[in-house]
Amino acid sequence: MQIPHDTRRALDVVVALVNTAAETDQPDGLSNLGALRAFVQEYAISDVGELGARDLAGVRTVRAKFAQVFAAPNPRAAAALVNELVATAGTTPQLTDHDGYDWHVHYFAPGASVDDHLAADGGMALAFIVVSGEQERLRRCEAPDCRRAFVDLSRNRSRRYCDSRTCGNRLHVAAYRARRKEADAGLSEHEEVVHGGEQQQDADHR
Repeated sequence: MQIPHDTRRALDVVVALVNTAAETDQPDGLSNLGALRAFVQEYAISDVGELGARDLAGVRTVRAKFAQVFAAPNPRAAAALVNELVATAGTTPQLTDHDGYDWHVHYFAPGASVDDHLAADGGMALAFIVVSGEQERLRRCEAPDCRRAFVDLSRNRSRRYCDSRTCGNRLHVAAYRARRKEADAGLSEHEEVVHGGEQQQDADHR
C-alpha cells in the first residue's frame, strides 16, 4: 500500500498516541504534563507552544476518539468519527517545508492547540485509510495479553501482532510448547497402554 510520507508519519503519531492509554498492565502514558511534553518532543510535534492542563485534557480526548476509529465496525462508522475529529479541529490545509522536510501538508490552523493539531493531521491520515478502502488495516494486536494498536501495512493484510519480534514470537513459542506438551502427553498415554497390555499378557501366561 502506497502512503505519502507525511500521512505515514501522522499515522505513526496516531498509533503512538492511542498506545499511551492505560491498559490492565500498563499505566496511562499521558498521566501528567511532563509526559505530554515528552510525547510532543519524541514525535517532533511542530508549532506547539507552552502546554497546560487544558492541553493535556484535550489530547486525552483526541486519543479516545482515535481509539474509537480503530474500534469502528465498518467504514461508515469510521468516517463519521473522522468527520467529527477534523470538523472539531477546524482543519485548515497549508503547504509547508519546515525544519528541512520536503513540501508536505499541515491540516491544522496556524496557532492551533496541540490537541487540534493532532486531531487535524491524525484525522486526515485516518481519512486517507478509510477513503482507500483500507479501514481493516487499523488493528489491535491479537496477542491475548496485548491490545496495542497498529496499522497493518503488509501487502496481503496478514499482520496480526503489534510487533512480530515480541508478541508474535511469544505466541509462536507458546503454541509450540503447547503442541509439545500435548504430543508428550499422548506418547505417555500410549506407553501406558502398551505397558499395561504387556503386563496383562504376562499375567495370562502365568
